[in-house]
Amino acid sequence: MGFALAEVAGQMGAEVILIAGPVSISTPKIAPNSIIRIDVVSAKEMYEATLNNYKECDILIFAAAVADFTPKFTHMGKIKKNENTLQAIELIETIDIIKTISSIKLDNQIIVGFALESENLNKYAEKKLHTKNADFIIGNYANKENSGFGGNYNTITIYSKKLEPKNFPPMSKLECAEVILKFIL
Repeated sequence: MGFALAEVAGQMGAEVILIAGPVSISTPKIAPNSIIRIDVVSAKEMYEATLNNYKECDILIFAAAVADFTPKFTHMGKIKKNENTLQAIELIETIDIIKTISSIKLDNQIIVGFALESENLNKYAEKKLHTKNADFIIGNYANKENSGFGGNYNTITIYSKKLEPKNFPPMSKLECAEVILKFIL
């Protein structure tokens, strides 16, 4: 969805900063320099890239599925079975990027987040709208046909603090991006 949003925003004339995790998707080719791509590998790198660039943006869309937890310690290389018996991986909470940026956003900025859920979408999306201090949350199910990861289609619901949730039928991710951006504007 992030790449579809970047492509459609670029087509609409926006200057886009696309912060992308480790994916094999090419940057959409719109106009020269209309999409600036910053590649990151970890949640920490995504947070730092967002923090370094958020002031340049009017609309910040947090579409990446950043893990809620990360290993406390990293190990360079392969852990061999006979060297270190792995008994447990200690996890720490990952920095909540959208919540952090929402707390320091500029007055003119719009914050849009995503809620990918496997159950109780309305409950969790509404909660996220308020706890993350977002202006909009785009909700979708992870485990339903034509929704979530791994395909070219999505089924979205847009949540807003000012309006009732708006459900949309399944459509391509590019069509979803157009619906989302027009709704925000």
